[in-house]
Amino acid sequence: MAIRAARTAFDESEWVALRPSQRSELLHKIVSALEARQQELADAEMYNGGCTWRKANLMDIPVGLINFRHFAELADSEPIESVPQITFPAMSYNHVRREPIGVCGQIIPWNFPFLMAIWKIAPALAAGCTVVLKPASNTPLSALKMVEIIHETGLLPPGVLNLVTGPGEVVGPELCTSPLVDKIAFTGSTEVGRGIMQQAASTIKKVTLELGGKSPSILLDDADLDLAIDGSLWATFMHNGQACESGTRLLVPSSIYDEVVERLVARASRLKVGIASSGETDIGPLISASQLRSVEEYIQIGLAEGAKPALLGSRPTDPELQNGFFITPTIFTDVDNSMRIAQEEVFGPVLVVIKYDGIDEAVRIANDTIYGLAAGVWGRDIERCMSVAQQIRAGTIWINDWHVLNAEAPFGGYKQSGIGRELGEWGFKEYQEIKHIHVPLNNNRQTKFWFDIVVPQE
Repeated sequence: MAIRAARTAFDESEWVALRPSQRSELLHKIVSALEARQQELADAEMYNGGCTWRKANLMDIPVGLINFRHFAELADSEPIESVPQITFPAMSYNHVRREPIGVCGQIIPWNFPFLMAIWKIAPALAAGCTVVLKPASNTPLSALKMVEIIHETGLLPPGVLNLVTGPGEVVGPELCTSPLVDKIAFTGSTEVGRGIMQQAASTIKKVTLELGGKSPSILLDDADLDLAIDGSLWATFMHNGQACESGTRLLVPSSIYDEVVERLVARASRLKVGIASSGETDIGPLISASQLRSVEEYIQIGLAEGAKPALLGSRPTDPELQNGFFITPTIFTDVDNSMRIAQEEVFGPVLVVIKYDGIDEAVRIANDTIYGLAAGVWGRDIERCMSVAQQIRAGTIWINDWHVLNAEAPFGGYKQSGIGRELGEWGFKEYQEIKHIHVPLNNNRQTKFWFDIVVPQE
């Protein structure tokens, strides 16, 4: 029903025919309506997803709304692009139109449910598409609240924005195989992404995928350790390591390895694991009991592989936390990059620290992965950092920073970390078809290129 509603809205409503300026104006009003109810959205995000109060209120909701506002501005983009002058086989006028791709099935993960919903629906609506959004089964609340607020504004025609909850194995294939859906946008694991591609191939849908990562964070020997230590912990433990682009592989020169490990452990030991709604909490609960078990299994895998636990995570002893999905940070040393804990996504507060000798070895280790979503370089010599960044096969490289995703810059992965880009004009254009229109200036049949090839002369 949702797919049919989206199809009807795209084919028959006034939505697609709106001028870019009209669509932009409507989306700006929608963002204002969401901004007026930020606290409701933050509460839904915190209680449903387990993110900390500080993260929900200072990052997830405000950053998501900034992203939405950016796409509202892009909606007013000129849809016509000129083509360089064409003179062969004769003079002609040519231009390219960018048009909405159609009905978009959008499947989002549980780790950043509000932000991921914005990343999907905002560019689609800005481009003039219609949407069927499928939030993760564990975290539908902030997306439901957002769509509820948008529908209450009455600004969108019926059927333009739809939301369907339910298990991925039911809703996902329906979206991916339906001939009424023109595009699939998916954020989630690489394993599921492979299945999405296979299902979408049945109707040759356009697919954009933002998938897994095992991002390397390279400390250079001249790094400001006060900055790099805190930055490396932020790269790993933000939202308990439940982020696809988390910096979960820290590469450290042999010359400073012991000092770095000592300082990492000292700082990580002071991170407060606690109830998400407390403003003092640094690390809240994992998303589910199954995710907690998975993280514990990976810790045991690391121990069995011979990695040394400089800091060994465990369930807290605090009675207030014992019935929740909490675990304290783990830091593994003496890790070889071939180990499973260095190659596979743990999606929990687990950092592996890998020793290297020389930049060439660091780059080799960084690139030795099926993933290529993100990476980071820490050092005082920015030109040197840039040189290292250019050698890493990943879609986003941070220098002396991490988790900074700007609405105006593209985000997406190399290799098995995905296809296509989100954010900025790059993400906007993923929701547009390209139409070339050719107007010849020689309108005499004898002057046509094809006149003597096919049509017999009289």
